[in-house]
Amino acid sequence: MSRIGKNPVTVPAGVTLTQDGQKVSVKGAKGTLEFTMPSAVTGKLDGDQFIVAAVKDDKEGRSMWGMSRTMIANLIEGVTNGYTKNLELRGVGYRAQMKGSTLSLQLGLSHDVNYVAPEGVTIVVPKATEINVSGINKQMVGQVAAEIRSYRKPEPYKGKGIRYVGEFVRQKEGKKK
Repeated sequence: MSRIGKNPVTVPAGVTLTQDGQKVSVKGAKGTLEFTMPSAVTGKLDGDQFIVAAVKDDKEGRSMWGMSRTMIANLIEGVTNGYTKNLELRGVGYRAQMKGSTLSLQLGLSHDVNYVAPEGVTIVVPKATEINVSGINKQMVGQVAAEIRSYRKPEPYKGKGIRYVGEFVRQKEGKKK
């Protein structure tokens, strides 16, 4: 039995949740998101609570139960508050700047790395060494932040690279003579 799945999802005031078969649509102040539930689970709206239940008590039903409940909770959180991932650049000469809707990164390479943000995700550069990725879809925000980080992951000797704010990078000791 899923401990997460059996908890109902509370729909706050100002958020409209509609269900059409397996498709769940959530509309809020920041926008609209949709999620198609797997066939192994069902859902029903009961007042201001959305209850997800497994169709069968088999392995697939149990695994999709908690995941579906969490996905719907993430949709509600996204349309009310949104999601943000903050990245920081560490290293001599590592800089970021916005050129229109394109993020331009100077990462110690022979060329600048340009990244075009997908629709629904906003990239802001408050300082030359900080990048804020925000949007209403948690998966897209995390994916964009991971793609930007993958251009220059933090290296373990000096810690240079792109990292999440608050991320711990273990420092290794260099070679001894």
